[in-house]
Amino acid sequence: MRGSSRLLRQRREVPSWAAPAPSNPVSGTLGYGDGVLRRRLRLSAAAATGLLLAAASAVSGPSAAVAAPAAEDPAVDVSIDSFSPAAPAPGQAVTITGRVTNTSTTTFANPQAGACINRERLTTRAQLSTIDIEADEALDNRNDCVGLTTSESTTFQLLGPPLAPKASVPFKLVVPWNEWKIGKNTGVYTVGVRFRGDVTERDRTTGGLSLTLMPVIDAGKARKVSTALVLPLRHRPTLLKDAVFANDSLAESMAPTGQLGRLLQLGRQRKVTWLVDPAMLEEARLIQTGKYQVQDPDGRTKPGTGQKVVSTWLREFELSHQPGKNQLVMLPWGDPDVAGLFAAGDPLKGLVANSRSFTEQYVVGGPHPNFTPGLWLENGAANSANLARASTGYAGDWDLDVTLVNSSAWSPADRPNLLASPRFNVATPQDPVKSVETIVSDDSLIAAGPDPATADRPVQIQQRFAAETALTAAGRSRATVVVVPPRGWDDEGTKTAALVQSMALPWITPVDLQQVKTLRALPAKPITQKPAAALPDGQLDQLKNLSQATATYRSLLADPNPADQDLKKSLLRLSSSSWAGFPDEAQRYGTYEQAAMANQLAKVHLVNSAVDSGRRKEIKVNLSGSKGTFPLTVENELPYSVRVRIEVTSANRTDLRIARLETRLLAARQKATFQINASAEQNGLIKANAQVVSAEGLPIGKSQELLIEAAQYGSVGWVLVGAACALLFGTSAVRIYRRVRSERRNPSTPEAGADPLHPAPLEPRDLAASDSADPVQAGAGAETEAGVEPNPLEPVEPLRVTPDRGAGVPENGHTEPGESLKEGVGTKDG
Repeated sequence: MRGSSRLLRQRREVPSWAAPAPSNPVSGTLGYGDGVLRRRLRLSAAAATGLLLAAASAVSGPSAAVAAPAAEDPAVDVSIDSFSPAAPAPGQAVTITGRVTNTSTTTFANPQAGACINRERLTTRAQLSTIDIEADEALDNRNDCVGLTTSESTTFQLLGPPLAPKASVPFKLVVPWNEWKIGKNTGVYTVGVRFRGDVTERDRTTGGLSLTLMPVIDAGKARKVSTALVLPLRHRPTLLKDAVFANDSLAESMAPTGQLGRLLQLGRQRKVTWLVDPAMLEEARLIQTGKYQVQDPDGRTKPGTGQKVVSTWLREFELSHQPGKNQLVMLPWGDPDVAGLFAAGDPLKGLVANSRSFTEQYVVGGPHPNFTPGLWLENGAANSANLARASTGYAGDWDLDVTLVNSSAWSPADRPNLLASPRFNVATPQDPVKSVETIVSDDSLIAAGPDPATADRPVQIQQRFAAETALTAAGRSRATVVVVPPRGWDDEGTKTAALVQSMALPWITPVDLQQVKTLRALPAKPITQKPAAALPDGQLDQLKNLSQATATYRSLLADPNPADQDLKKSLLRLSSSSWAGFPDEAQRYGTYEQAAMANQLAKVHLVNSAVDSGRRKEIKVNLSGSKGTFPLTVENELPYSVRVRIEVTSANRTDLRIARLETRLLAARQKATFQINASAEQNGLIKANAQVVSAEGLPIGKSQELLIEAAQYGSVGWVLVGAACALLFGTSAVRIYRRVRSERRNPSTPEAGADPLHPAPLEPRDLAASDSADPVQAGAGAETEAGVEPNPLEPVEPLRVTPDRGAGVPENGHTEPGESLKEGVGTKDG
């Protein structure tokens, strides 16, 4: 225990001929201060000088030197490590052990440690709460812990050579009962150890003082105090994904020398109530399989080595909470920061109900659940609003549910009277639920002792608990108290060990919370304190971002149920109050979870083959007119079916119009092509973004840039197109009209009864007329005379020639040019 910092050297006027106060019990001088007999030897100056030199040579040797007075009061650290017995019965001797460490720059000559006591007896717990734990007076001027006066006693100890700076020396003081001089009355006294030493030849000072509480009680006359000691078993989340863990800290904590390992052993020694996070048990069972990996900060993984340790811990834990042994109360899954989640509002506040539902459905093992669902609110998380919200609105809600709140949640004026009962109906006037049944832990049982600098030492916890319960046992009736160490109270487990050992006090009867719930519930005032979040800085922002990404992912899945539980659990891990004290690990864990979710969302994306050196490039699209259609393909690389559509928006134009697309179901690891119907009022380059969205319209991943080239006609272009069309159709109409009129004037239909394949033979005069003119010229002239232009599209009748060797053909088979046509056509035989 560290002594008080308010120190003042006590200067005494000593004649130059007088020797300093000997620090030797044989000489009869104790060298204390107040209340101690100091013998002064009157010697001649020469004799005094000789004694001084001899004493200095005997104590410190030729190399030792007494330091000059320091500019400030020198101080030492006086630590009391053990106090036994914790509550002595009248007549018992007390043994105090500890260590003195010189934390100043001054060397103390003639160092010694001695027991001291304040004989003012405290008889009520209310008096304990008003102890002046740090007086304003200097140590040398304080008389609240006076030294014991017997010269030949073990109540003080010489500490040997001068105590140099940074030097440390142990002490052991044994105080017989009669040395206290307090009689046999039951009560609590303030006792301690005082350090004194010389800083100059004539200046002796009190350099340190450590105080603690000493209860005195006749155990045979004490009433029993039913005490429920609740021990939390928690650990920060380490599971990243599947069977990959951030580190092996959970297995290390479950080792026999780890925090969880030591707590489990304490639970085997005394009856306790376990307060367990089921998320921690779930991770431990995954490690128990042996098929898990540990990832370092650089992303490399290696096989975990904690299978054997974790398996042993789980086996012993299951044995510890069997029926008839320690009660098991299960916290909301992940032990989330209730105050932080409720303060964040929707959708994060819904995680509290999710965590409680997961606990209700958790299977511990065996043919029956063998656990009690519970809620634990303390300090910054505890007020009536949070109490009502966290106790309702979730699936399950067993009658055996336990809600724990610490007494410090109330102001001193509104605090319920815990001597009557620890079970209360806490008023919640602003909520539909008007009260919540609550078990209140008594924080004063493990409060600070009379020395603020040593309040967190195990021996202080032991003595405060013994003092509080001793005065409770001295009361008029039997009492019940509940002790729940706060979160982060004991990382090393030493204070908890002292608390568990105190359960062996003769007036303590260990019970569990199930027995406490049989007591009558008393009304209690509302808790009005303003809640404060327990999450490290920046983690709540990470949680909000992860919650948004998770909601997007759930809206993407065609059936979110298979992945829904894992998604909610990842959020609960990040919101765990166990991250308090580990901000760096919390930041790393949140970053990993966000990256993992972003990676999942990126697996549903637009297909873009335009890749240049690994960089995404825009997709180019051309519209050849005011309207056009182009395809965009979405790929689903997830092992689940998704519902998606595409939204295209312009980045630099307001005239781009995109027809809304319907949501489509895309099977696992499949692609789908959407036809985008686009239109633009003006031509030019349009920059647009194509975004894949879920069925609820939430964006999935990053958007894809589009470059749309709209090439449509202006007003002049439309005039030219119209004129060209008019010319084309006008020319065609004229030609059709002329052809019709020509056919009407020169009908080509054969007369009735004529055979078109065997025309009648021509008359000789017709053949002569034909020979007298060029057939081409004649045909051209006939058309010209008729006023009809030849139609080049009109089919030409083939020329039919029928040779006849018996009519006008020479014997040798040769004819003159034109003769065969005339004779062949002209024959009647055809």
